[in-house]
Amino acid sequence: MSEIHCYDYVNHPYEKVRDVLTKDAIAVFQAATKGATSRANDVASGLRVDLGGISIEAGINIKVTQIEQKEQGARSSPVTQLQIEWEAANAPHLFPLMKAELRVYPLTATETQLDFLGAYEPPMGALGHVMNSMVGHRVAEASVHRFVNDVAGYLRKALA
Repeated sequence: MSEIHCYDYVNHPYEKVRDVLTKDAIAVFQAATKGATSRANDVASGLRVDLGGISIEAGINIKVTQIEQKEQGARSSPVTQLQIEWEAANAPHLFPLMKAELRVYPLTATETQLDFLGAYEPPMGALGHVMNSMVGHRVAEASVHRFVNDVAGYLRKALA
């Protein structure tokens, strides 16, 4: 099992970010990760990564399996946890299934943190593990960072 952790922030209050994500997280993910022209024809989200001048893009089917909102108490901040999963839209048996938690919580009264912690099992058994240790984990990590940055960027603009 390989883990990936990354984060970004949105310069808007937690309540606004939480409300948009809990209302329709899938629409946010799709809008954040797909270009306007391809969004019109495809309901899947997309992952992109640039490696040494080469751009790799893959469509994904993403789903939110659970949303939980917690009020932590008098001294702690509230947190919203979205359990998400995604797999490749085409040939999913060749790509890992990502299971992750996207935590959303206030940093300040006007800034919100998006904190992603995900895990995946490389496909194709022993060969997949070798490929993952050579380049696969770096590709997965870069694509997750891009995903979180795209979602944060979209929310910054959409809530402005």
